[in-house]
Formats: sequence, structure tokens, C-alpha cells
Amino acid sequence: MERGEPVTRSMTREAEEELGITIAEDDLALVHTLHHLDAEDGRSRLQLFFRPTRYHGRLRNAEPHKCEELHWWPLDSLPDDTVPYTAHALAEITRGSALSTVGWTP
Repeated sequence: MERGEPVTRSMTREAEEELGITIAEDDLALVHTLHHLDAEDGRSRLQLFFRPTRYHGRLRNAEPHKCEELHWWPLDSLPDDTVPYTAHALAEITRGSALSTVGWTP
């Protein structure tokens, strides 16, 4: 996110920069919120996961200097190097959960 930028604008801008697609802010649906405690630096972060209800353009790797390739993976066989909190969030989204936490001890 850029300073002074609302999250919806950040999402639409990043989708265009990274994937080459255009999404209207009104076409973003919040599907999950993850409260993540980073074990490395001890910082707490909120991760917001959105799903576009529609988009325009053809998905492509618009930043090949930052990302090797785009690939669709079945949710039950994600690559071993998938970021753990991302894998957790995807599983929660699949279950229909709107909120979860990672890294916190009871």
C-alpha cells in the first residue's frame, strides 16, 4: 500500500501492476481477514484477502523481474514453498471462515 491509499485502491493498482488486469474497486469482495503474529520480528499484522467479482483483461505475469511465473495450483497440493500464513488463509477461505489468527499462543 502506498501512503494515503485506501486498501481497495491498493488492490486494484497492484492487480494492474502485477497481473495486467483491471478491477473496479466496487468489484472487490473481502473474503477473509487474518490476524498474523510474525514469529521473526514479533509484529502483528492484519492480512486482508479479496476476491474480484469480475475483472477485465487477460491474467499475465506483468512483473517477470519479480515473479518467475503464474501458475494455478489445486488447494490440496500447494507448493512446499507457499508462505504458511497464505496456505492457512486459503484453507480458511475454502471453509467459508471470515476471520482467523496465526502465530498467537492461547
